[in-house]
Amino acid sequence: QVQLVESGGGMVQAGDSLRLSCAASGRTFSSYAMAWFRQAPGKEREFLAAVSCTGNEKHYKDSVKGRFTISRDGAKNTVYLQMNDLHLEDTAVYYCVAALDSDCSDNVPTYGYDYWGLGTRVTVSS
Repeated sequence: QVQLVESGGGMVQAGDSLRLSCAASGRTFSSYAMAWFRQAPGKEREFLAAVSCTGNEKHYKDSVKGRFTISRDGAKNTVYLQMNDLHLEDTAVYYCVAALDSDCSDNVPTYGYDYWGLGTRVTVSS
C-alpha cells in the first residue's frame, strides 16, 4: 500500500496561485500513477489532473487546463499541483490519489484510483 499526505492548502484571493504537495510513503512511489481530485461544497468529487507512472504523460480536466500543472518528483516521493489564477469556483477539498501501475506505463487514468489522502482545503475569496 501507499500512504498519501496532502499539504499546501489555505485561503487565497481570486487570481492568486497555490501549490499543493502530496507526500507518498509505503510501497514504491514509482509504481503508481498519481492524480488530484477535488470536492467542492455540495458537489461530487471530480478529476482534475493525472500524471503517469513514467511521468511522461499528463491529463487534465478541461476547465483547469492552462491554469493547473501536475508534476512528480521521484527523488522526493512527492506529487505537486501548481494552481494559478485561482477562481472562486476552485474552492474545494483537494485530494491526492494513487493507482498501482505494475508495468509503470504511460497510462493516465481519470478514475479507478485505489489510494486516497485525507485532503487539503483550498478556499478562494473575492
